[in-house]
Amino acid sequence: MSTYLVFGATGNVGRRVVERLARDGAAVRATSRTPRTAKLPPGVEVVTPDLEAPGVLDDVEAAFLMWPFHSAEPARPLVDALRRGVRRVVFMTGGGARPGLAPEEQPNPVARWHATVERLIERSGMEWTVLSPSTFMANTLWWSRQIREGDTVCGAFGSLAMAPIHEDDIAAVAVHALTGSGHAGRRYSLTGPEVLTQAEQVRVIGEAIGRALRWRELSPEQERARLLADPEFPDGFVEELLAGYAKMAAAPPPAVSPTVRDITGMPATPLSVWAAEHAAHFDGGPRGAAVTEAGARRP
Repeated sequence: MSTYLVFGATGNVGRRVVERLARDGAAVRATSRTPRTAKLPPGVEVVTPDLEAPGVLDDVEAAFLMWPFHSAEPARPLVDALRRGVRRVVFMTGGGARPGLAPEEQPNPVARWHATVERLIERSGMEWTVLSPSTFMANTLWWSRQIREGDTVCGAFGSLAMAPIHEDDIAAVAVHALTGSGHAGRRYSLTGPEVLTQAEQVRVIGEAIGRALRWRELSPEQERARLLADPEFPDGFVEELLAGYAKMAAAPPPAVSPTVRDITGMPATPLSVWAAEHAAHFDGGPRGAAVTEAGARRP
């Protein structure tokens, strides 16, 4: 039986890729820096992400790869190791990497890292598919503490339009690309089914949890100060986030992509459904208060 290797197997998307493959009866080898606490489905082999370790690449047909590093430096040895034993790679890109642009021409450091990895994979000789998802719905968990504490979400760029996507929809496309045919050499742009401003996303979450939530607009300077004062928000990401939002706000609204439906046969999941599934994160009661915001970070 062919084995599927899944990187980032405890992240927002990677975990769902593992669960879908395991549910389909596939042999899954999943990477985690802490295998003993990964809590993945029974039968899934959990290993550390060391491709030089004995047996890690044995019988691997295809790999799902996302890029957790704050640099492209580890990319070449990782891709070299994969191409020695893997026939197909599905890479989930990020950072707003623009197709067709060289890494040095990309708009920001994160996009440059991802474009570097993409280029190495494309030139490796392996079959490859690139998934380029829009904003994760899980990113709304950045607001969960504010929602638990009241009915107002404060932030900058409330009119910024996005087409947020459910992480399970990304995983569904990834599994099709890993296990099916016809996806080699393809780059798929993935979005949710609707374009929503940040203020509208807050409203949708409120409707899902039965509360009337509202957005209060902050200036970029006020938002910078708020984020820097938040001990749970990474300081090094503040300027990148605000600069990225400013560029997005100045651009035309995003278009909704039909790719999720085209590949999986199922419509993309609306934010209202995601919010209902994650209501406990926004609940102001004891159950919700115990939920951390770790899920808001990209996998």
